[in-house]
Amino acid sequence: MNGGFRIGTHEAGQVHASCQTEVEVKHGVGLHARPSVTFTRLAKSFPCSIEVAVNGNDVWLNGKSIIKIMGAKIRKGSVLKIRANGILAEEAIRALKDLVERNFDEEKKHGRTA
Repeated sequence: MNGGFRIGTHEAGQVHASCQTEVEVKHGVGLHARPSVTFTRLAKSFPCSIEVAVNGNDVWLNGKSIIKIMGAKIRKGSVLKIRANGILAEEAIRALKDLVERNFDEEKKHGRTA
């Protein structure tokens, strides 16, 4: 998929950035309750804004809202665009993309192997 990164302004040693990436959901049932909670919990750990669009839709959802993410009914095969703006945006995008690519660490939590 692709990713973008743009550095904005420096403020008190912090870098304000905007970046975006795309990732395909390969989890068997998509973002049901547990993966949605895992995704939004990770998103909330970053001080930047995080938004998600599904399958090329122009509607951007708050990536920190469990209601918005679960309500989007994101299924296996969906392509997520994830964008972040603000402090630690690049790190947030990288962490969220990695989480989706690791199937939300579900196999590890439940003793299953991929």
